[in-house]
Amino acid sequence: MVKKFLVFYRGLLDKEVAHINQAALLLGLFAFLSLVLAFLRDRFLAHVFGAGTELDIYYAAFRIPDFIFVTVASVVSLSVLVPFIIEKEGQSRKSLREFIDSIFSFFCILIVTVSVAAYFLMPTVAGILFKGMKPEALEKLISLSRLMLLSPILLGFSNLFGSLTQAFNRFAIYALAPLLYNLGIILGIVFLGGEMGSYGVAIGVVLGALLHALIQVPFLIKSGLLPRFRLNFGRQAHSMILNVMKISVPRTLTLAMSAITLLFLTSFASLMGDGSISVLTFAVNLQSVPLSLIGVSYSLAAFPTLSRRFRENDMQAFVEQMATTTRFIIFWSLPLSALLIVFRAQVVRVVLGSGLFDWNDTRLTAAALALFVASSLFQCLMLLFMRGFYSAGETKKPFIITLFSTLALFASAYGLVKLFYASEIFQYFVGVLLKVEDLPSISVLMLPLAFTLGTGLNALLLWLAFERGFPGFSKRVVRTLFETFSVSVIIGYAAYVFLGLLEPLFNNETLIGLFFQGLSAGLLAMAAGVFVFVGLKNREIADIWSVVRGRFWKAKVIATDPEIV
Repeated sequence: MVKKFLVFYRGLLDKEVAHINQAALLLGLFAFLSLVLAFLRDRFLAHVFGAGTELDIYYAAFRIPDFIFVTVASVVSLSVLVPFIIEKEGQSRKSLREFIDSIFSFFCILIVTVSVAAYFLMPTVAGILFKGMKPEALEKLISLSRLMLLSPILLGFSNLFGSLTQAFNRFAIYALAPLLYNLGIILGIVFLGGEMGSYGVAIGVVLGALLHALIQVPFLIKSGLLPRFRLNFGRQAHSMILNVMKISVPRTLTLAMSAITLLFLTSFASLMGDGSISVLTFAVNLQSVPLSLIGVSYSLAAFPTLSRRFRENDMQAFVEQMATTTRFIIFWSLPLSALLIVFRAQVVRVVLGSGLFDWNDTRLTAAALALFVASSLFQCLMLLFMRGFYSAGETKKPFIITLFSTLALFASAYGLVKLFYASEIFQYFVGVLLKVEDLPSISVLMLPLAFTLGTGLNALLLWLAFERGFPGFSKRVVRTLFETFSVSVIIGYAAYVFLGLLEPLFNNETLIGLFFQGLSAGLLAMAAGVFVFVGLKNREIADIWSVVRGRFWKAKVIATDPEIV
């Protein structure tokens, strides 16, 4: 068995991917498979635990190690280390070896110190963050979170290993790692979740993180690049570490805002009814799909060109590239958001509807998903504007705007929850609007609403700041914004109508029937949208058609850091 694995590893995973078509196919295939496994993971969690106390404890316990990973482990992220690795490799193998060992040793000390401190501070931190938990639930949360502190350490190491595999074009190894992470969690749910409950899932998280790192080790051993720990930091090592930190710290601070927001929302949800944290987390996971498919893809694809245009001092081309990318983000995000809002119950039921996850859980999660999806365009634009500022060498402004918007999000969450409990009219309005008026604990819906308001403010302020720095940007985008918004309303209405018309043709009591009803209605609604776009002579749809005809799959694929996604 081991021999067969080694043959497979050397034949595919250890093979350098030099041709860009191979890289694109491999990364695209594994990205799709990773998404499928992520949905499967959530479905197993919903099936085994439902939206209840046990899953609330697990998700709350997961947030603290996840926060450590996003903040501390981003020091050794791909976008920071790969340029250094390529530069050192160009100098000499010895320089590369010294750089890897220095960064690895520094990171070991940093992540282990932070994790050990978190271990001992966990009762205090968890007690502050999750005041709504009962004493026995809080005690279990602390134990789970302490166990999962191994995951940011392992994933941090894997981040560093991934920088090396990417720099040396081992795309298959890097692309397979997220699959193994989700696979580890699924194994924990299936084989340990039934007997050990959330402890089994936590073990699966650690197993997944271990697999994420180990899959990259054989290549590093073979190439002689496996990092070695050493304590004797010389002057040159200190200089290399400082250079990396100068680049990574601004990026880490901005990433921290997103992690802090999720931690805050989870903390607030702990004060609400049982299952509130689970509903919130399921909705967050589902709404992240548009962000990953559109926001991450377009912002990453535009970043090299934006950086090049600014470096060449070609401001007109720089602004034009930003405007073009913004138009396409709007073009894709608004129609997709309209479809997800209309099909919210079908999406939740198909992905999560199994076992202990009942119809009431589905309805509440669907309502939360609709409110989160309303912020999809804002989230995608935030990523693009941040990349635009970074390419212009500006890191302070997006951080200040994000910090202010995050504080505004916290304030709006507090105010909305207060208003919800103080006003029966507001409660009734929210319940009727989202068709959950007969459900308990719908106060949790104030959190995704606050999230949408906060991200909307963030995107607006970033837009205004960019327009102020680069005048003329907005006028290139306004037509697409109004045109796409109008067509998205038509698409949403068409989807609603087709959903009703097709209902007698499918058995909604089965997963297959529900899926094909939604798929058929969605395709018909999209066809109607395309027809309207063509009638309006929309330039985005014409551009997309020309790209499809030009065989877009031959384009270069840019990998991103796991903590961003």
